[in-house]
Amino acid sequence: MTETRFPPTPPPLTPVALIEAVIDRPHELGSFSDGLRRVIPITGGTVTGARLRGRVLPGGADWQCVRPDGLAEIEARYTLAITHVDGVALDTEALVDIRNPGMRHGPPEVLARVAAGEDVDPALYYFRTTPQMRSGAEQLAWVNRTLFVARGRRLASRVEIEVFAVG
Repeated sequence: MTETRFPPTPPPLTPVALIEAVIDRPHELGSFSDGLRRVIPITGGTVTGARLRGRVLPGGADWQCVRPDGLAEIEARYTLAITHVDGVALDTEALVDIRNPGMRHGPPEVLARVAAGEDVDPALYYFRTTPQMRSGAEQLAWVNRTLFVARGRRLASRVEIEVFAVG
């Protein structure tokens, strides 16, 4: 029996939402053998997009380790309250738990501008995450069985995460 070989094709990415997480000032934990550790509180925000709309609930945080080479290892954890799915309003908000690991790196001069709160073109640095979403709401069951990738942008008082479903 002969196997059929198919040409490699990348999976399609479908826009899901833009998450704008409002952040507070970082809490520096200090320098450790693997780098500077800090926790950045998430105080709220919005979710807008074709598939999901709602808000970011306060109480989450982004735990980071900034390595000596400048790479920031990111581990954000927060909750979304979704009001609309695929453009349809829900009767009650549906909660989504997000665990969002990723990384950010770039030229030192660009990262210094980002750290200073400047609005820096996100094409000048690498900020990617892999959101893992979970929800018990029937209308959101699809998030439990979908892989997501995201591109991030750091601003002075918020982080923007463009989330895409991997097809």
